[in-house]
Amino acid sequence: MERRLPRLPAQRGRGRLLAARHRLHPDEGSLPAPIRRVSPPVLRFAPSPNGRLHRGHAYSALLNAALAARLGGRLLLRIEDIDPVRSRPDLAAAIEADLAWLGLRFDGPVRRQSEHLPEYRADLAALAARGLAYPCFCSRSAIAAAAVSAAPADHGQDPVRRDPDGTPLYPGTCRHLAATEVAARQAMGTPHTWRLDMARALREPARAGEPGAYAYLAFDSQGAVRTVPADPARWGDAVIARRDVPTSYHLAVVHDDAAQGVTHVVRGQDLEAATDLHLLLQRLLGLPSPRYHHHALIRDPAGEKLAKSKGSQSLQDLRAEGVTPAAIRAQLGFPVPGVA
Repeated sequence: MERRLPRLPAQRGRGRLLAARHRLHPDEGSLPAPIRRVSPPVLRFAPSPNGRLHRGHAYSALLNAALAARLGGRLLLRIEDIDPVRSRPDLAAAIEADLAWLGLRFDGPVRRQSEHLPEYRADLAALAARGLAYPCFCSRSAIAAAAVSAAPADHGQDPVRRDPDGTPLYPGTCRHLAATEVAARQAMGTPHTWRLDMARALREPARAGEPGAYAYLAFDSQGAVRTVPADPARWGDAVIARRDVPTSYHLAVVHDDAAQGVTHVVRGQDLEAATDLHLLLQRLLGLPSPRYHHHALIRDPAGEKLAKSKGSQSLQDLRAEGVTPAAIRAQLGFPVPGVA
């Protein structure tokens, strides 16, 4: 027997239901000219195989597919598996199975980030050669301790300066290490990340035809395009390569979007702040900047966003309970194929 899903809880902020049809994906009608102006349109869905997909992923994937169809564009699938510990082949296979079960079809071959590490290493080397990236040998605990000691004593309950993800801003401990010291530590095999030298990066001149200030084009749920100011500096000297791989999410995603010709990025609001840093990396690497839409997040009855780390109910769990793809589409506000 088919199981019916309950309505989604009201979303914070606007007090409306995400179960209501999203204005970007009705089947009929063309999108406003400013969105259609980029040609040929290419969108992508890019999950990480470190857990099972849940309804939040389903919403984002379905939204990307619906918008690609309305634009007359292509929809690509990318598996973001740079994490050598948490990413697993069985979870990557499960992602593709879940998306096929939802009725989604993708254009072209699947791009797997683990197969493109030399490309990211080349980007990192290019930034380092220009003095825009440097190795950092600090541990997380040392960074946190330095951030606390540098914070003013009378600056509220949490005086530590943090980036948009809540991580203490790096105090620049390794930024000015002597070249001989860096070489010696690397020769000893001392683990290290690579960080972007934010101050130097922001002094880089804009490319021809680009504004001096940082901003990107975003399209909203009404289909209108607007210019959004960006503030990369709030990320500080962000990590752009991990200890175990020659890249990070931020560096890999901007490289991949350019390599795949992505013109429209549709992703959750939890990644909206990251767009500031991505815009900076795109400019530094001479890459094009897509247009962005950051959609509202699917939340549980308590108002918390669904997340793999919290053990949110997966699509596999729902499927085992008899929930159909049509039921999930209906709950998320998407049209069910073949149903008027």
